[in-house]
Amino acid sequence: MPAIWTVRHSLVGVSEIKPQATERVVARYEMPDPLRDDIRLLGGLLGTILTEAGGQDLLDDVEHLRELTIRAYGNDADALAAAADLVDSFSLDRADHVARAFTCYFHLANLAEEYHRVRVLRQREQEEPGSAAVIEESIPQAFTQLADEVGRDEALRRLQEIEFRPVLTAHPTEARRRAVSRAVRRISGLLAERDTLHPRGTALAEIDRRLLAEIDVLWRTQPLRAAKPTVIDEVKSAVGVFDATLFQTFPEVYRRVDDWILGDDAGRATPAVRPFVRLGTWIGGDRDGNPNVTADITRQAAALASEHALAALEAEAFVTARKLTVAAGDTPPSDALLSLWNRLRQLSAEAAVKADEESPGEPHRAVLLMIAARIAATRRRDADLAYPSVEKLEADLGVVQDSLVKAGAPRLAYGSLQKLIWQVNTFGFHLAELEVRQHSQVHAAALAEIEEKGANSPDLSDRTREVLDTFRALAAVQNRYGERAARRYIVSFTQAPEHLAAVYRLAEHAFPDADERPVIDAIPLFETFADLEGSVEILEAMLELPQVQARLAANGRRVEVMLGYSDSSKDVGPVAATLALHSAQSRIAEWADRHHIELTLFHGRGGALGRGGGPANRAVLAQPPHSVDGRFKLTEQGEVILARYGDPVIATRHIEQVAAATLLASAPSVEKRNAEATARFAGLAAALDVSSRERFHHLVRADGFPQWFAQVTPLEEIGLLAIGSRPAKRGLSVNSLDDLRAIPWVFSWSQARINLAGWYGLGTALAAYAASRPDGLDELRAAYDEWPLFNTLLENVEMSIAKTDERIATKYLALGDRDDLAQQVLDELRLTREWVLKITGNSWPLARRRVLGRAVQLRSPYVDALSLLQVRALRALRTDGASEPSTDAVARRERWQHLLLLTVNGVSAGLQNTG
Repeated sequence: MPAIWTVRHSLVGVSEIKPQATERVVARYEMPDPLRDDIRLLGGLLGTILTEAGGQDLLDDVEHLRELTIRAYGNDADALAAAADLVDSFSLDRADHVARAFTCYFHLANLAEEYHRVRVLRQREQEEPGSAAVIEESIPQAFTQLADEVGRDEALRRLQEIEFRPVLTAHPTEARRRAVSRAVRRISGLLAERDTLHPRGTALAEIDRRLLAEIDVLWRTQPLRAAKPTVIDEVKSAVGVFDATLFQTFPEVYRRVDDWILGDDAGRATPAVRPFVRLGTWIGGDRDGNPNVTADITRQAAALASEHALAALEAEAFVTARKLTVAAGDTPPSDALLSLWNRLRQLSAEAAVKADEESPGEPHRAVLLMIAARIAATRRRDADLAYPSVEKLEADLGVVQDSLVKAGAPRLAYGSLQKLIWQVNTFGFHLAELEVRQHSQVHAAALAEIEEKGANSPDLSDRTREVLDTFRALAAVQNRYGERAARRYIVSFTQAPEHLAAVYRLAEHAFPDADERPVIDAIPLFETFADLEGSVEILEAMLELPQVQARLAANGRRVEVMLGYSDSSKDVGPVAATLALHSAQSRIAEWADRHHIELTLFHGRGGALGRGGGPANRAVLAQPPHSVDGRFKLTEQGEVILARYGDPVIATRHIEQVAAATLLASAPSVEKRNAEATARFAGLAAALDVSSRERFHHLVRADGFPQWFAQVTPLEEIGLLAIGSRPAKRGLSVNSLDDLRAIPWVFSWSQARINLAGWYGLGTALAAYAASRPDGLDELRAAYDEWPLFNTLLENVEMSIAKTDERIATKYLALGDRDDLAQQVLDELRLTREWVLKITGNSWPLARRRVLGRAVQLRSPYVDALSLLQVRALRALRTDGASEPSTDAVARRERWQHLLLLTVNGVSAGLQNTG
């Protein structure tokens, strides 16, 4: 077996680390034997494929670079210099192949770690049968704690009212092609088969042969997309996750919790759990800055999602019906069931005859077959047989369930049939609630033009016509799939109540007849620091709008408010943004309480820490009192979607963790702790806010910073990646950061191994606070122990710093011509690292977080190899950019860009995050 990627001791290449290198020793964490075996197996197979495809010379070059970066990770400066020299010696073809080899390794390492998570979760449940309460961060654990504090009945009421609303977005942060993702899934399936079946002899050889073939496909698959995906491509990716996992996973979560709550009565009593996951999507609806999202695209997106939802429900209904072979003699039908059968027969004699023939003397089965036929007709748009609404389907299924209960067959009523009912409740005919988003300035411009020319004027601009057509598309979607399918309209950069009023005024222009207008809930999105500060005043004025008053009367006084993590962080830095968001949530919750409003805060969180990323369940438990109240909504985007929902076991765990935190967030003890800590450490928060913001602004507002930022990171080149239909900029060049989207801001710093968007300003703020009082460090440590928000902030920063690398970052910073800015960044990085470790008491970042720390350290030397290749490509591009344009120069530049984009893809896989 080739030596590449082999695991010698507890981690890859540990035997090569110098014994005296204590700061960067890779073998800080023991790797579980099964995971080590999987990585050794996959790495050896990859080595075989590299030898077959590129020859022994390719394998030797990859292996040599690997050895050098591992030694360099142990603080061997000579090894790092040698690695850089080796990279510089590669031809462009060889550099491409080496970059692809390391990227393939990361895909294999990632899938091995993901499968190991699945393995651990399954083993944990096998070891604790029937004792889910002992599993940390589970709904049973949260329910038990809540019941101890408020009583079982009240805890059950709260459990039945919780809402978890993940919203899938098409923000372009998934650098991996779908073809690569599919290859990775196939390899993962074979790894699981090899592990669970424990094959021997020829069976083992056959699985290994198939693994080699799939790894060969992975190696030979072009890692970069040839063209940007269309919006419909993005919709297809999202519904692919629904098909693969979500349709079956959501009811599985409900069943697990219900089994625990009901105990011995599970499966024969009315379920105690109500469906609490509501899937949302921006894909096909988010037109803010994306001219590719049109009214026609919105209609297509809704139709495609509905097609998949109805197809899944149809298949599930037929499977459920065909299992319901209960005879009328033993399980007599109720009068309501017989009445339903007679009504169904009138809709289609042909379908009724077929159902009757397949179910002789089995009326429950016959009715359910007719219901399945009606779902199929709904998908085909057969008006005679189709369901007019999902509510009618729910009512029919309820009749079948009630009849089985009355006939003494509760296990049949609450078994597979209950699963189908949960799926109908959760996904309806629309699959996910499609949300529209548009910028407030677009609305303002459209209104001004309409008021000048008239809504029906032939002289309206194309953009204004498109704005009006958006409302017509919303009406069409609601008419076909129901009000739930699309009624939320998010207003980006809401900075005045008029920005919300504009939505309703535009709807009135699109539909002068009020009866034809779609139902709309205009949702403010507060993004910048100033917008967050002024949020309550805007909400107060919003309540005066007659359209809002009408919606409050109709929906039970429910209001949704969205908070933007990305732009606020880019605006004032990660620390001040975190504190501003926390303060805004507290004030908005108080506002909602004053007006007797049922509030849902919608968290626009990204995957990366600079965009509000990090463990969602821990973030929930750090929220201010009454800002959750059993309802949590957040964006799930890019690589996060597959990471959290791509595998059913991991998806189940993620949903349960977030739902458990949502339930527990309103426990008296949790709210008391958050309230008391926020009050006690208010002075600390104010000091950190001011100091960190000043430090951040001193950097980003320096003359020439935007241009320097573009020099020392692959900012402009990232825009060439075909990873999403949405442009990376709202319109301006890198002469201004104001119009740069937060994703490339975060993505670029991540690629440069600096992660500045996740931590900059914190070190200065912590050091200043500690110096300002005799017990400053002790107070900071107390805040870390007692204040959930501060604890979460520091642990997220610690994670971000663990993925930085000063040695590599220095090489990127050297690409610029501003030593003063480079020194500021490095000084702040060192200061932040020093103070985070002082406060947490750790010897190195992630010292107490074994699994995450192991994952980061396993990858870091290999990411270094790709970073060195990327620096070489950037240096060449920066140098060639000054030369006279010629055919040869253009071709050479394209080759360097290709290498750079390959490394961007690989570093993203290695760090497991982009934007």
